[in-house]
Amino acid sequence: MPRALIINPNTSDKVTQILSDHIASHLPADWQLLRATARFGADYIASEASYAISAHACLDAFAPHAGQCDAVLIGCFGDPGIEALRELAGVPVIGLAEAAMQEAARYGRFAIVTGGQRWPAILQRRAQAAGLAAQLADIRIVPASGAELAARPDYARQVLGELCLQIMEAQPVDAIVLGGAALAGLGDVLAEELGLAVVDSVSAAARALQASAAAGCADADRDGAQYSGVSDVLREFLRG
Repeated sequence: MPRALIINPNTSDKVTQILSDHIASHLPADWQLLRATARFGADYIASEASYAISAHACLDAFAPHAGQCDAVLIGCFGDPGIEALRELAGVPVIGLAEAAMQEAARYGRFAIVTGGQRWPAILQRRAQAAGLAAQLADIRIVPASGAELAARPDYARQVLGELCLQIMEAQPVDAIVLGGAALAGLGDVLAEELGLAVVDSVSAAARALQASAAAGCADADRDGAQYSGVSDVLREFLRG
């Protein structure tokens, strides 16, 4: 039975539930999902500061589950801490943004629609790190936050649809990524309305998670440093 750890890097248990429920709906019944919500940090990641803190929170959330899972999913569209977890976890680590970008890039040039005015720079870095910067045509920001969109699904569908149309009118793209756990499930709806591939980042991550079951992974790599000020369980994990 494959076991996956779903880490929500923000402190909202509600988002953790939405994320894990949607991931579970895309996986075979024999998968077991473990959940971890960040113990500290922001309830909504919307800045460089909250993003940096959430990377630490991801490592902290993973530490108690080390050796208990076959793969890890970072449930934030921005993938905070993904490189560090890949260095340390010893199992495949999937990120919402990377998985969605990789899937969209298979269609050709793609754009991203997400919430949060400070996300474009973070997402540009993620695209660069994934080797997909040349295929990323545009990033459009929804005025409302992901949490606000999740609370108003009809409004979310209207606003996201309008932004997607603006992108399609401005330049040729082959796919659009909907970024964020709060937008889970809207990709298929908008794809039918727009006649274009619309990649829901949560669904894409679920598919990547399932594919990771057959992938190998490098051994965990500890740096030998002595850490202070972190949680006891994280310190022990970092020691190896």
